Amino acid sequence: MTDTSTPPSADSSEEITAADPAGADEAKKSESVASDSDLFRQSEIAADYVEGLLDILDYDGDIDELVSAGRPMVEVVGGRLQPLVGQRGATLEALQELTRLAIFRATGSPSRLLLDIGGYRAARRKELGAVARNAVEKVKEHGDPVRLEPMSAFERKCVHDVVNAIPGVQSESEGVEPNRRIVVRVAD
Repeated sequence: MTDTSTPPSADSSEEITAADPAGADEAKKSESVASDSDLFRQSEIAADYVEGLLDILDYDGDIDELVSAGRPMVEVVGGRLQPLVGQRGATLEALQELTRLAIFRATGSPSRLLLDIGGYRAARRKELGAVARNAVEKVKEHGDPVRLEPMSAFERKCVHDVVNAIPGVQSESEGVEPNRRIVVRVAD
């Protein structure tokens, strides 16, 4: 016999929620658990992929997989990893995209994986914090907008986070990749 029933729609889940508020809480818990497990699964897939790359390239590194701030993450630590980071993180960005493609191939859904090699992203985040604070000081001192050098999406996010935490200034991105940059100015 063939099952001709239709899967529950979003509307039917709302009906369940209205009829049984406790059931709605359970549904939300299972969704968040599933998403956390999906994110961890993505980090596992990424770690396996990166480990394979390291083996092919004959590099040694310890790989940590985790989920942080709702994102799957893989961190590779060890000596002699600088070639995998490249100039200003260009190789790291390319490896991150390849790893995201491996996740997509395995799961069928896109990933927001963050790959870090040799602590590059943490160190770069500190540098960019100083760049952002320096730009804010110039804007507050002179009142003129400050245009920063072109940056990757990761770098722009780091700067936006610092600037947005400081009252009286704002930041916005302008331009087109690969020349997209941040402009810091007095808040409206």
